[in-house]
Amino acid sequence: MLNRLTGIKKLAVVLVSLGATYSAAAQAEQQVLINLASGSAQTQGMAMVLAGQMQQQGAKVSVLLCDSAADLALQQPSGELLKPMNATPAQLLAKLRQGGAKVQVCALYLPNKGLPATSLAEGISAARPDDIAGLMLSPEVKVFSF
Repeated sequence: MLNRLTGIKKLAVVLVSLGATYSAAAQAEQQVLINLASGSAQTQGMAMVLAGQMQQQGAKVSVLLCDSAADLALQQPSGELLKPMNATPAQLLAKLRQGGAKVQVCALYLPNKGLPATSLAEGISAARPDDIAGLMLSPEVKVFSF
């Protein structure tokens, strides 16, 4: 009888340990890739707002800017103030970056705009297609396109 109780206690300890391990894994940092290609200020703004909310909720955010949305990555981006935030999409992107988001432009942007890499804001670079493909294929990364 004593051996049986000891076995049950050991099983209980193992189950509690597994539960704690599963709980820690479930709470592991969620990775998010925001793929933004829209030139619409409202779409850009909403993408940045949602990315910011995900970041505030603990997600590790990466942003890939393509086509006209990549203009947000320039040193001197233009843009309209959006309500109710009273901020431009570029300002919202800067806030994301301050929170630790990695921001890149698609590999086609600079050569097709005829721009050097130095035209990008500090800390923003051209993405490598193999790295982005790896992120998109990773089961740990949720991809959202705007």
